[in-house]
Amino acid sequence: MSVPGEFSGVTAVCKANVYFEGRVVSHTLKLSDGSKKTLGLIYPGSFEFKTDGAERLDITSGECRVRRPGDSEWKAYGAGHWFTVPAKSSFEIAVDEGIAQYVCSFD
Repeated sequence: MSVPGEFSGVTAVCKANVYFEGRVVSHTLKLSDGSKKTLGLIYPGSFEFKTDGAERLDITSGECRVRRPGDSEWKAYGAGHWFTVPAKSSFEIAVDEGIAQYVCSFD
């Protein structure tokens, strides 16, 4: 599954999801099939997120490093790559320079 360049026929939630004093910002899209995605930006820094449901993050621009549950090492992800995170867990994500952009899909 690759991420399209745009989503058609969606409802965009105007209020942003702002985390870590504005270092991570996303907007929610509600798709016609009832699913939800977020489109976001991650500025330089290191952040930890907890998940309720399973998530897939597709990196659409820039680069980041990720440490998933149970991993001791960080793994790099750039544009065109993705990773998954199980439900009821957490993961660490870091951007060393520039801005990483992502699309997050929820199960």
